[in-house]
Amino acid sequence: MIFLKKYDYLIVGSGLFGSVFAHEMNKKGKQCLVIEKRNTVGGNIYTEKIENINVHKYGAHIFHTNNEEIWQYINQFAKFNRFTNSPIANYEGKLYNLPFNMNTFYQIWGVKTPEKAKKIIEEEKKEYKTDNPSNLEEQAINLVGSTIYKLLIKGYTEKQWGKSCTELPSFIIKRLPVRFTYDNNYFNDLYQGIPIGGYTQIIEKLLNGIEVKLNTDYFDNKEKWDYIADKVLFTGMIDQYFDYCYGELEYRGLKFETEIKDTDNYQGNAVINYTERKIPYTRIIEHKHFENSASEKTIITKEYPQTWKKGEEAYYPVNDAKNSELYNKYQKLAEKEPNILFGGRLGMYKYMNMDQVIEEALTLTKKENNMNL
Repeated sequence: MIFLKKYDYLIVGSGLFGSVFAHEMNKKGKQCLVIEKRNTVGGNIYTEKIENINVHKYGAHIFHTNNEEIWQYINQFAKFNRFTNSPIANYEGKLYNLPFNMNTFYQIWGVKTPEKAKKIIEEEKKEYKTDNPSNLEEQAINLVGSTIYKLLIKGYTEKQWGKSCTELPSFIIKRLPVRFTYDNNYFNDLYQGIPIGGYTQIIEKLLNGIEVKLNTDYFDNKEKWDYIADKVLFTGMIDQYFDYCYGELEYRGLKFETEIKDTDNYQGNAVINYTERKIPYTRIIEHKHFENSASEKTIITKEYPQTWKKGEEAYYPVNDAKNSELYNKYQKLAEKEPNILFGGRLGMYKYMNMDQVIEEALTLTKKENNMNL
């Protein structure tokens, strides 16, 4: 079968990376086609209005950055509110403020001054001190002591990664945020907020005037899609692109259980983490608190980490030493494909926040534009 080249760029995936890239190349006069295997655009930042509440369908997404250029860029497409992420941890029915700060230390030990909190933490760290932590448990205790580790880190982390903390490498937790102030703002970034009206509008504006095909799986007819464009931007799993020729990279999956509750306020906070191991979900999200939505009902989502299996949706990479070594092999293959570009968390096999995704996408567009000069 003969296919006619029709596009400058085929973008596989309509998530944030692919949509920013398509938008910027379209502005430069390039003909782009975006294909998306889901029936909605936006990838994991897709939001849907239910009961007058913008529901984050694939987990909580809170935009935060210290990069003023990226903040101004995203604000072209939506007005942002002043939402401050102040999650709460629930351990065996008791509540603790996050990140670890003076409120947390008062709740645990009853201390009211930074000096007393530091003294307790330092004493606990001494008891377990080791110069070369061999696993995540040792590293965490060396950073914050045994009490905080047991209450707020151990169970949550083991659920998130599906492994015991003694099996996880120490470098996963290089540092932990510990504040000796009464500050519950989870992020240190200068800019933070939620787009008023949800994230989907941002993607729709980015893709305005660009051809988009939904319910379209690139791998159902890869030969066709590769041929109709001069270049392909692939934002899916890089190992899948190369047919897992070196083996499967490891990813984590997620399962979401969303419920409409017949009350106007279920838990009083946007995010509550459940840090004990025996509770299978890591957190409950109450979506209306992101935008103070006016509704007589509320909507909650329980988030369950899952072991990823081939054919399932992958949400984030497992960047340990073994997988990084395997990714490097795929990266070398990618370098031999001048007409195939890789982007996003899965294509670059790198955990990134939304501002980092945008920055990487803009960097790629500049590189492509310079090549086209």
